[in-house]
Amino acid sequence: GEDPSEERKTKRTIPTLAEFTRDRYMPFVKGYKRSWDSDDSYLRNHILPKFGACHLDEIKQQAVIELHHGMRASGKAPATANRIVILLRYMYNLGKKWSIPGSESNPTIGVQLFETNNARERYLSTEETQRLVQVLQDSENTQLKYIVPMLLLLGCRKRELLDSKWQDFDLERRSWRIPMTKSGKSRHVPLSESVLNLLSQLPRWDGCPFVVPNPKTQLPYVSFFTAWDSARQKAGMPELRIHDLRHSAASFLINSNHSLYVVQKLLGHTQIKTT
Repeated sequence: GEDPSEERKTKRTIPTLAEFTRDRYMPFVKGYKRSWDSDDSYLRNHILPKFGACHLDEIKQQAVIELHHGMRASGKAPATANRIVILLRYMYNLGKKWSIPGSESNPTIGVQLFETNNARERYLSTEETQRLVQVLQDSENTQLKYIVPMLLLLGCRKRELLDSKWQDFDLERRSWRIPMTKSGKSRHVPLSESVLNLLSQLPRWDGCPFVVPNPKTQLPYVSFFTAWDSARQKAGMPELRIHDLRHSAASFLINSNHSLYVVQKLLGHTQIKTT
């Protein structure tokens, strides 16, 4: 009751992983994912050299496990090796969603990820926050005394603030529209009285649309690590990272009896479990 000619025809339509990557996956992620270049790097350097010539139905679970464990054995970090499995899993899920022949069976199912155990939790206390803000007043970077408090008050990502423009701040309605976030969607952040006060103190330059630009170039900072490193050392917190300010903002909100849902929306998390 089977049709051999139909089976052969279907077989011929199954793309190789390289073809699927080139024709469907990369064009798709370039349209919505800001970190698509990271996917491109993992594919070119690790996945395609191993599986690029294989048709989608030819890649088996054991081969994925061998690549996964081989990367760890070669000295790659657990998170880096895991990223290969996660990326392949996502690609096959998309292939199945798009009804791409050969993607019905996902070879990453059942592949156990490595334990990373590298997450660090660091939250500022009220006393530490005051100490840090005080040190920032004497920083050689005159914008840092505005950048750090705003990161603490807004809970935004560093790049979101550095790239922000005045046109996205509605001071009358006390709202900041972040046009493009990590999730690929815009979101609105309410502005407190403290943030409005900081914004009123910010220096401005004619023709410069950015909120906290580098005074020398009047463009967003590429990095301000040297000044930040000096400030955190003087404050006695050499281990403090810029991203810890976002964690601290979330902690302050929770401790002020704001709901997890409110914090999720303010921080721009797509999933409540991340919050």
